[in-house]
Amino acid sequence: MSFRIEEKLFIKKEQISEFKNFIKSKFAKKIYEPRIVNSLYFENSKMQMYDDSIEGLTPRKKIRVRNYPKQDKKNHNLEIKFSSVEGRYKTKKKIEINEYEKIKKNGIFDSQYGVCFPKLHVSYLREYYLIKDVRITVDTDINYQLYQNSLKTNDPNTIIEIKAEIKKNIDELTENFPIQRIRFSKYCNGIESFRR
Repeated sequence: MSFRIEEKLFIKKEQISEFKNFIKSKFAKKIYEPRIVNSLYFENSKMQMYDDSIEGLTPRKKIRVRNYPKQDKKNHNLEIKFSSVEGRYKTKKKIEINEYEKIKKNGIFDSQYGVCFPKLHVSYLREYYLIKDVRITVDTDINYQLYQNSLKTNDPNTIIEIKAEIKKNIDELTENFPIQRIRFSKYCNGIESFRR
């Protein structure tokens, strides 16, 4: 288990070029080609993961299955994101399509949240950059879809994520960002977008 720092920035479409010029001035390198990311988030009947995230409670988790449809349609990753007072970390396990179909039908048991069923699809286009040992991702074309009734909505904004090892001080990098730092969760924002 290795804890990491995660910071998020929430920006409007018209600010993307300003942000990219900023990271270019910091000698950012593109580390992967942009790709579509699909995630299916799981939740219990009481919506406790959503509530814990909104309240900022720890320890808390998010459970999702993620895949990259244009690269590999067969393999999926079962991921659990943990947030604790010590920091954040993620576990990842490859699952085959038949196991994916099984957990969509029967749910996933979690020791903290009980049985969790599919709740929300999130998809977006992600770009990947590196400044020294700090990874920066830029997510655009964000779409949300409820699992049960197929209602869809899109988010016109862009989410920037900054990830580094827990021992890294990223203040020097982020204090000069021309954009405000915020707490943001695609899962929570997706759920809220259907409640407005």
